[in-house]
Amino acid sequence: MRVLSRTYDFMILAMAVLAGAGLVWLMVSVIASVAMRNLGMQPFAWLFTSAEYSILYLTMLGAPWLVREKGHVHIELVTAALPEGLRQVVSRFVALLCVLVCVVLAWKGVELCLRNLERNDFDVRAYFYPRWLLTISFPIAFGFMAVEFARFVFGREILHSGEAGIHE
Repeated sequence: MRVLSRTYDFMILAMAVLAGAGLVWLMVSVIASVAMRNLGMQPFAWLFTSAEYSILYLTMLGAPWLVREKGHVHIELVTAALPEGLRQVVSRFVALLCVLVCVVLAWKGVELCLRNLERNDFDVRAYFYPRWLLTISFPIAFGFMAVEFARFVFGREILHSGEAGIHE
């Protein structure tokens, strides 16, 4: 069980690192594109396309780590006004709803990815890119997010701190 837990934690961290690398690539590609235009050159077509892809990947791959770190934007105005016991119930209920939404989106992502594989779909812009390589990020990210939200449903820690405007 411990090996599974460590492997899972490694996967969350690896996806976050890849998301960070995607963010760096996004910055580099935009700077390169702007610099090339300012020098009177035509930016490479793949530069813009790879920047678009990195936006998708960095969003999807970084999301599970953000859930773990409670880094998603949420407003604690209501939960801060609740007594501790009720806040526990509400927070766990909200996390349960998040699990359900993530499970549905992961399932739909699997269906979409399988459909892309079945049809042999390609995203055709600067180059042919198998569409399943884009859509595989949906079931992976939403699956991991479902697990992370489930930790707030069944674990000791809850999603909401109870202090409006303060992040733990």
